[in-house]
Amino acid sequence: MFVLDSQLKNDTIELGSLPLCELLLMNDSNYPWVILVPRREGLRELVELPAADQLQFTVESNAVAHLLQTQFSAEKLNIAALGNVVSQLHVHHIARFANDACWPKPVWGAAPSLPYTPPQLAEVIEKIHAGLSVDRALDISWAN
Repeated sequence: MFVLDSQLKNDTIELGSLPLCELLLMNDSNYPWVILVPRREGLRELVELPAADQLQFTVESNAVAHLLQTQFSAEKLNIAALGNVVSQLHVHHIARFANDACWPKPVWGAAPSLPYTPPQLAEVIEKIHAGLSVDRALDISWAN
């Protein structure tokens, strides 16, 4: 049975469910930062996903990457599955900008996390919903 890692649950805002992955927003307004977590138990690496799930993950990851480019005008995308702190398979999708809090360095540990204010959160969620809703390949169940 799939259970979201407690660290991911504490650090993120649940946005909804894609066909394979849970869609999470990192609660750090320094960057538009979305995390995909495949709903598969006990996995640590992308290569552990069955072939069909790997293809579905690619569709979902590409959709998130596209929304970060279009809705947030990302100058660069950082997409990574590190898992050094949280071993549960999850993939970060981070929109980066030349003027962001730690450009050009990696985001981890470079700047203190800055939680979203309610108006900021509403705006970023709207952008994410708009960006993913246009992708007809996705069957999205949005969180309340």
